[in-house]
Amino acid sequence: MNEALQEITAMTMRWFRRLSREPITLVFGLIQPMLFWLILFGNQFKNVARLPGFQGTDYINFLTGGVIVMTVLNSGLAGGVDLLFDKENGFLERLMAAPIHRSSLILSRFLFVMVITGFQILVLLVIAYLFFGVYPVSGLGGIALILFIGLLFGLGLISLSLALALRIKGHGAFFSLIGFFSTPLIFLSGALVPIQAMPLWMQLLARLNPMTYAIDAIRGLILHGFLWRTFLAVTGVLILFDALCLVGGNLVFKRSLG
Repeated sequence: MNEALQEITAMTMRWFRRLSREPITLVFGLIQPMLFWLILFGNQFKNVARLPGFQGTDYINFLTGGVIVMTVLNSGLAGGVDLLFDKENGFLERLMAAPIHRSSLILSRFLFVMVITGFQILVLLVIAYLFFGVYPVSGLGGIALILFIGLLFGLGLISLSLALALRIKGHGAFFSLIGFFSTPLIFLSGALVPIQAMPLWMQLLARLNPMTYAIDAIRGLILHGFLWRTFLAVTGVLILFDALCLVGGNLVFKRSLG
């Protein structure tokens, strides 16, 4: 057990050292949702708050929950990028030849991406408060639950991303697939407009999207407070989503890492 913890710690620190050499990755990961979604998109489309389903809510307040979950989506789906680069340059093969547990390669990446995702969520909440006056009516307890829901949703995404990185040969195909899936997931959710304002066929697809449930829970904590029935239902859906992703990911990990 001590050896496994040492290996996971060492591998996790390796990911953080790599990030410290390329901090622009983290900076742009924070700037993009703030600049594009909150400032540009939020102000340009603020009048859509007059549509049914907003119930008089300011659009920036409404959008903040969606932006947080979109950030989790992008961070989680990109979680396998560095592992893919290690595979392409041969470093992953050298690690697999080393006398370490193969699981430490995967667990360290999970831990690293979860920490970065949690940091991004907290920074976005601070930015939304300082620049737009958005503060969860549920208070500090609500912020903790927002962090919990975000990381719970991100867990399954990271598993999918790592499995994809191990199965795909090159980063070109990886980025193409990530871009292909992430955009429909965003628009087929309640991130930008209430589901009630969508055409019926989009509403049906949105209800099959786990991202929708994460947004409902986080938006509820920001706008309405502790809606425990919604929160517990969302938690159950996300646990099921994570379980399916982890089971599928584990099969890929066993085949790829032996």
